[in-house]
Amino acid sequence: MNPDKTKKQNLLARLLILASVILLVVIYYSPVWWVALTAPNYPEESFPDGVRINFHMNGVFNGCKKIQKAELEESEALDCVHEMDTINHYVGMYPIAAGGVIERAFSPFLVALLAVMLLGFMFTGKKQRLAVMAIGFSAIVVWMSMSWFGKGGLKFHNAGYIYALVTSMDQDTEKEGAAIGLDEVRKAGTKSLKKLRASLAGKQMSDNDASDSESVETATATGKPHKSSAKLDNIAHLRSIFDVDQSKRAADERQQWNGSLRQMMSWHYQKNLGRYFNNQAEIVPMVKTMGMVADVVFFGIIAAMLLLLFGVWKNIKPLVWLLILVPMALPLFFVIEYSGWLYWYGHTLNQMGAFTVKPFMPTVFGQGKVAQFTTHSYPNIGFFLMLVFSAMLAVVVLIRRKQE
Repeated sequence: MNPDKTKKQNLLARLLILASVILLVVIYYSPVWWVALTAPNYPEESFPDGVRINFHMNGVFNGCKKIQKAELEESEALDCVHEMDTINHYVGMYPIAAGGVIERAFSPFLVALLAVMLLGFMFTGKKQRLAVMAIGFSAIVVWMSMSWFGKGGLKFHNAGYIYALVTSMDQDTEKEGAAIGLDEVRKAGTKSLKKLRASLAGKQMSDNDASDSESVETATATGKPHKSSAKLDNIAHLRSIFDVDQSKRAADERQQWNGSLRQMMSWHYQKNLGRYFNNQAEIVPMVKTMGMVADVVFFGIIAAMLLLLFGVWKNIKPLVWLLILVPMALPLFFVIEYSGWLYWYGHTLNQMGAFTVKPFMPTVFGQGKVAQFTTHSYPNIGFFLMLVFSAMLAVVVLIRRKQE
């Protein structure tokens, strides 16, 4: 092959891969799919898009907009994630936050893994490819380990994921607060935030020190913005709910907050499963299983990295091609994952629901009907970007195939 032509092809392939990595980051922060419920009791004037939610790779977020009309003006948009949870629980469906628990928790690490795989494939030389992948994978392992097992590991996670955890718990805050008083909840949040700030500054702080901070407590009570990041505020909020929850448990069942992603994922999953159907005999085994699967996923990701490094080192062609073929299949993986969880929601119905319905498959794409509700399920901007992402990588595959 003409050396100049090969050089141009390699340049084009590298530019496409770099653009794909950038696009992958954009996809992570974009809504990938949306679902809405419409019904006569949700009039279009008040719900122009129905009860709508947006699925992201790192969480499920509100899809309803604030209504501003002459006859109707809202101070803030209705939280349609909670609204849909309320509707669904009548037929025994678990809250939305109970699905995709592991996938959302590991989403930033998995996306980073795909990015490193692409950057490795960008180079054709064995030494360069190994070096890029070894450095990238090592960084992911350290980051993932600090987040999953490390004390205060939540602060190393994505802010959107933390925000989604908080919003899914907010409807429980008043119930939790009633048990010990709202003032105690505020104080718990104040202490948590103060401790987080101190830990980031490399300081140790007791509970008494944390409660003596007038500036933080005043900000919490008055609702004025803190100087700290929103992510730290959200972590502090989660800790305050966690501490309240633990205070109501038997002494031998209580946990000490360590702020790790592992602890938060299991506890948050348990709280969401029990939000409407608090049958702990049923919930505890589910949480235990999810925790074990999550640990398997953690070590499975590391094993996959080692396998890919081995494949590149030994130049095993099928494993080398996985570096680009796996990222290229991202839209397919998402649809399979999304469909699988919809099946779980429709076939894991709690008997404590107000109405009894037969297990069903919620609509994956298009319109469906459940009781008096019409369901709408369609791809959002993030999924279309995934298709562009895959098309760009397909061009790279064609270029590299021609060079062989």
